[in-house]
Amino acid sequence: MLSAHEFATLMLVKDGADQIVDRQELDTLLERRLVAIEQRVGDATRPCITEAGDSLLRAVRRSRH
Repeated sequence: MLSAHEFATLMLVKDGADQIVDRQELDTLLERRLVAIEQRVGDATRPCITEAGDSLLRAVRRSRH
């Protein structure tokens, strides 16, 4: 089960990965393979949601309706 902070971080990655700045919760999401690190131009990287992370968010949205 994800904590509220981890879940919020997952939503931030989905909606605006550029807003993520060294968040501790990101480590947990990486370990659970809900988020991956995408290599950008040069040395830049950014987190991106994986299929598993996207599936989790869709399931939560469905359960709220």
